Amino acid sequence: MNEAKYFLYKLIYDYLDFLETIKGLSKNTTSSYQRDLNKLSKFLEISGINSFNELTEEICSAWIADLFQHNVGARSIQRHISSAKGFFNYLKKIGLITNSPFDLINSPKSPSHLPSILSPEEVSQLLNFKPKNVQEKRDIAIIELIYSSGLRVSEAVNANLDDFEDNKNFLRVLGKGSKTRLVPVGRYARKAIDEWIDERKKLSTKDNSLFVNLRGKRISARSVQEKIRNIAIMQGLPPVNPHMLRHSFATHLLESSGDLRSIQELLGHSSLSTTQIYTRLDYQHLIKVYEKSHPRAHKKNVYD
Repeated sequence: MNEAKYFLYKLIYDYLDFLETIKGLSKNTTSSYQRDLNKLSKFLEISGINSFNELTEEICSAWIADLFQHNVGARSIQRHISSAKGFFNYLKKIGLITNSPFDLINSPKSPSHLPSILSPEEVSQLLNFKPKNVQEKRDIAIIELIYSSGLRVSEAVNANLDDFEDNKNFLRVLGKGSKTRLVPVGRYARKAIDEWIDERKKLSTKDNSLFVNLRGKRISARSVQEKIRNIAIMQGLPPVNPHMLRHSFATHLLESSGDLRSIQELLGHSSLSTTQIYTRLDYQHLIKVYEKSHPRAHKKNVYD
């Protein structure tokens, strides 16, 4: 490894350490930044760039074009650019550079995909699953909790036994950016969790995790994803992932309450604009109701 390349990787390491220890970003987030910045470093090495003085906007644009050529999606490229901008802003902050070559680089617009959700009837179909053993009682408790409280799968698997408050009516959740919020837990979720905890006591474990595997260790997010997918298929539904339950929670709540600000708080979104996607889902729901119910939605008036 030549000196210039070693220096760049050392700076990336320092930047990631800064994000994790000072900014409080999660390990998963910093790992994503690391992958993005390593791709940039590899591209600069192949391009023969050995110093920051040689790095221009044209080189940065060429890197983005290279990502496109390797079939990297627009949303992923947005994250790559964000990672690079953050890194070079950090270099400005510590005085290594005065201007960032990414300052005038714009992110590509990604196609607007609305999140997939389940209808209330599909949620009922999913939750009508009858657990037959310890693992299945745990799995249905996880599903109930995610849908009841709008949790991310990482928030559900990271929950601990002592995170509950007010006789399990509320749960303290550690969300993105190490931000803590208090979310309500519905009665169906509380019942499923109580049944799981009764079974959990039979396992030989000193782990404080709310959800553990049969070895008594905290269950992984990947395992939860697989369990929910399999239960959905067993219940005659298409494959379901945990985030669909979170999206369904937000959409169903908005349909019944219309209170977007409260939903923002419950989901742990730092910006209301992130939550506003659910207003589009709610609008789609209204259109479907209109087309199904209104007498002139499908028929053309012969007198027009």
